[in-house]
Amino acid sequence: MSPAELNAALSELLRITPVAGRLGRLFADAGHELYLVGGSVRDALLARLGSDLDFTTSARPDEVEALLRRFSPAVWTIGKEFGTIGCSVEADGTSWVVEVTTFRADAYAADSRKPVVAFGDTLAEDLVRRDFTVNAMAVSLPQLRFSDPYGGLDDLEAKRLRTPAAPETSFSDDPLRMMRAARFAAQLGFTPVPEVVAAMTAMADRIDIISAERVRDELSKTLLADRPRAGLDLLVGTGLADRVLPELPALRLERDEHHRHKDVYEHSLTVLEQAIELEHRLTPAEATEPAGPDLVLRLAALLHDIGKPDTRRFEAGGKVSFHHHDVVGAKLARRRLTALRFSSDDVKAVAELITLHLRFHGYKPGDGEGAAWTDSAVRRYVRDAGDQLERLHILTRADCTTRNRAKAARLWAAYDDLEARIAELAESEELAALRPDLDGRQIMALLDIPPGPLVGKAYHYLLELRIDEGPLAPEQAEAALSVWWAEQQA
Repeated sequence: MSPAELNAALSELLRITPVAGRLGRLFADAGHELYLVGGSVRDALLARLGSDLDFTTSARPDEVEALLRRFSPAVWTIGKEFGTIGCSVEADGTSWVVEVTTFRADAYAADSRKPVVAFGDTLAEDLVRRDFTVNAMAVSLPQLRFSDPYGGLDDLEAKRLRTPAAPETSFSDDPLRMMRAARFAAQLGFTPVPEVVAAMTAMADRIDIISAERVRDELSKTLLADRPRAGLDLLVGTGLADRVLPELPALRLERDEHHRHKDVYEHSLTVLEQAIELEHRLTPAEATEPAGPDLVLRLAALLHDIGKPDTRRFEAGGKVSFHHHDVVGAKLARRRLTALRFSSDDVKAVAELITLHLRFHGYKPGDGEGAAWTDSAVRRYVRDAGDQLERLHILTRADCTTRNRAKAARLWAAYDDLEARIAELAESEELAALRPDLDGRQIMALLDIPPGPLVGKAYHYLLELRIDEGPLAPEQAEAALSVWWAEQQA
């Protein structure tokens, strides 16, 4: 980047962050240094700066808090023990989130999950302990002097990931930086230099001291990037995935000598990419903005086949089977995502999608080639998918990675047919709210029974009848329930 381009970038930075100049003058008047730093500088130079701003300062945390309380009525101190004070401020119609951190150097003891915080006195001390050179650039405020002691600007232009200090030192100080390298590979398209990759590989076991929550957050950010494959490949290639998500590298099954099954790992990454391309389907028709990246869908796409290694069997004639890998995979996903502290709702949704991802493959479109699915089978498909139906549509379509164009066309046509049938039934039967034709109160009145397990059994019977027969008139439902009840009493 030429000096002129750099000056233009800094001018743009000042224009789009009106809070920066005001904050800089406040700290300068109090006798303290203040710098915009890290990802904020990097993103400003990439013309992708958001409304979250990171600063570093010579002021100690108590002094920072006092100054920010003069700057904003909304100040929080949740990170104060680590030297960080935050606030929010409105300026030119934008809500800015500001975090100011005292010059510091974080390090992990060999067996600790928590950083030992030591405050520094100079910007140089702070920048050398940053994760990567592209995050070790700073802009002084209010003077707007650019500091780049480790060549971050050159690395930014080259899309290169290097560490300011030796990578072994950087990753020892905070092992999560190894996963952050994967995230930047996915988010920004940056490539780590060989010495960074070598250090990640040699030190992969060091990630074990990091809390599951922090690992989960980095993994999620990697998955939610526009192009997560590069980051996932880096995690697998360096052995980090063996420590944090071992089910993923386990998908690299050895091919049989006749190459009669797919590379499951590559297939899974392709399914993930194809699911991302179809994510727009999750945006409601009435929405004015597209839905953002969907973590549940992406986790399900990535993990949908993780049951295959445990279920692989070599059959007669050289065939390979993976019977029940959907059920096994759902159990593995539930266990792994729970260990990584994903929310119970996300774990449940991902497991359900993995369980159901093969269901469509028994579908017949009624084109004369075999028995078509009945309306009852379509209703059960919708009932079992529940609120995951649209994600299941996307996952099932994305799971088609065959290079045989004719086969792919048949699969897509079949799924078009299934979705059309679901839409038709939904319009005529309120399929999205599959319920029995009688509710619990009506069941108790008709059978003259109190609340309890028998009401639940009767409700389940009527629900199955509703799925098999479609909507019934109240008198038909009552007659069927009476017959069922008589059989129960016999």
